[in-house]
Amino acid sequence: MNRIMFLFDRPWSLPLSLALDAVIGDPEAVSRRQIHPVQLIGRVIAWADARFNLDSDTPGRRRNQGAWTTIGLVAGALVLGWAIQVILLALPLGWLWLALLMSSLVAQRSLYDHVAAVASGLEIGGLGGGRLAVARIVGRDPDSLDQAGVSRAAIESLAENFSDGVVAPVFWAALLGLPGLLAYKTINTADSMIGHKTPRHQQFGWAAARLDDLVNFIPARLSGLLACLGALFLPGADAVAGFHAMRRDARYHRSPNAGWPEAAFAGALGLAIAGPRSYHGRRVEEPFMGQGGRPHAAAPDIRNALRLYIRACLAQAALLGALIWVFG
Repeated sequence: MNRIMFLFDRPWSLPLSLALDAVIGDPEAVSRRQIHPVQLIGRVIAWADARFNLDSDTPGRRRNQGAWTTIGLVAGALVLGWAIQVILLALPLGWLWLALLMSSLVAQRSLYDHVAAVASGLEIGGLGGGRLAVARIVGRDPDSLDQAGVSRAAIESLAENFSDGVVAPVFWAALLGLPGLLAYKTINTADSMIGHKTPRHQQFGWAAARLDDLVNFIPARLSGLLACLGALFLPGADAVAGFHAMRRDARYHRSPNAGWPEAAFAGALGLAIAGPRSYHGRRVEEPFMGQGGRPHAAAPDIRNALRLYIRACLAQAALLGALIWVFG
């Protein structure tokens, strides 16, 4: 049964990695020296984009090149992850080294810190401070946002990245160990770098974007359920409203996945998030998640969303521990 649920040795390395990430996070010196695993993955993707995505190629060739590049990147991540895992587990205390490496590929602590910085920016620096902080985590025009817009953007980023940066990495690590975790981070990073509908990347990044949708399909829905579960333990939150909002609103989101955690957070907190926004001076009409909720969010709502996030993370850790206890 262990081989069915957890296709790698030392499954307790994974919950340990979550604990390490929650306590330590990503050391600033690692990011500053550009040696963080995700930064290294990004450098490989940037090299592949420059090498294989040529302006002189036809749209069809660019799409084919992008597909083969994505396949190569993912295959390389799987092989590299397998090799590193085998080597680490052969060392004394290898399970601890594996946990340390896995902790760098989960974004629990960094996501909390970045979103909390938006709340602090609003509280200390007013609207200007909030805009400056939120610009670090969202792509929309910060100058077009009022206090409610800044707050909603922070909560949306928290909900969406709870799925992409926390639940999905843990999901694939639980199934496939470090190879699955490294492959997922490669896919997700490729989507963020080349999976855009821009003239340069609409064709070349098509495969990366579609593959990212696929690997996040289950984790996104699980993220919404974990948010609802966390809401059971947050005074003032409404788990049932979160579940209903998720079922009602998620289908209207432009993303096949992001709407699930966003709607769950919105409904549980009694908010309406997402909605119209501006990118590079162009207004984009988007439906609200948590329709009927309160759209006028503020810094206290960000703090409350962070409390819900902590409970959702704890719910995930408890679920993971229970599965390992039963099947591992």
